[in-house]
Amino acid sequence: MKKILVTGGLGYIGSHVVVELQTNGFEVIIIDDLSNSSTDVLDGIFDITGVKPIFEKIDLKEKCLVVDFFKKNGDIDGVIHFAASKAVKESVKYPLHYYENNVNSLLHILKALEILKAPKFIFSSSCTVYGQADELPITENAEVKEAESPYGNTKKIGEQIIKDLCSCNDSFAAIVLRYFNPIGAHSSAKIGEIPIGVPQNLIPFVTQTAIGIRKELSIFGNDYPTPDGTCIRDYIHVVDLAKAHVVALKRLFEENKSSNYEVFNIGTGKGSSVLEVIDAFEKVTGKNLNYSFAERRDGDIVSAYADTNKANKILGWIAKFSLQDALTSAWEWEKRLQK
Repeated sequence: MKKILVTGGLGYIGSHVVVELQTNGFEVIIIDDLSNSSTDVLDGIFDITGVKPIFEKIDLKEKCLVVDFFKKNGDIDGVIHFAASKAVKESVKYPLHYYENNVNSLLHILKALEILKAPKFIFSSSCTVYGQADELPITENAEVKEAESPYGNTKKIGEQIIKDLCSCNDSFAAIVLRYFNPIGAHSSAKIGEIPIGVPQNLIPFVTQTAIGIRKELSIFGNDYPTPDGTCIRDYIHVVDLAKAHVVALKRLFEENKSSNYEVFNIGTGKGSSVLEVIDAFEKVTGKNLNYSFAERRDGDIVSAYADTNKANKILGWIAKFSLQDALTSAWEWEKRLQK
């Protein structure tokens, strides 16, 4: 049984990945500083899988704590690194916090991995590294542009750090997964997205508005050069995204890879506008949403959706859930939260 460390493993994406790892026979250790998560998530993971993963509360900005952890856990076979601050708008307001947290945490993990013999590493990256791509859908060969936000820049910097490490260390193998927009929740409604404060992402704002927590949904901009004037994104079910990590991890343990550094887009290949998402949500739930238009947000781009051919062919992974599936699961999760 391979032992995998998942940093930020109690977060939204991390917890779903932990479930998929344990379902596929991996032993999991979670590190999380609980700044944007809760230990209650451990119960949800246990309810789904029957296994409660080992958990340690560690702030990865504390280098000495990271080193001590790896000295005690030298039998770890691989790391999936989620731990990072992740809100585009917030990063524009607090750039130094994002650079300190996201970059330093990554550096401390990578430095500590030198303790391991042949570490395997998956980096949680983002389609934000493409900025506003020149062509759609976006392939992995698209230009990595100047970031539109400090958050996006931390992902760009992180990728370069990992690539540089791979180029000088043949024993270190890494896969970078560039996510598009994860939404939804586990079908059990035992785990899902739990935003702290006002949601920064569209779907929890939609579900909170539908259930009455928020009076009104704000749509940021209706004058974009898109068919209905609202931004277009590639919304992928979080369970599909989680499954991509498992197949990527298995690939890292293969001996026949052509490179020790690989990049894959993880999305559905289909773009949906904000208004299309709202319409789909209303149809699958029967709830009418109260919304209004607001000014554009700093850091938002017009349109982004993935070309997933590389992940489909090389990883053998394909997104299986529809937008409607994801929205239904998000609504079931929201209703469970309010109970």
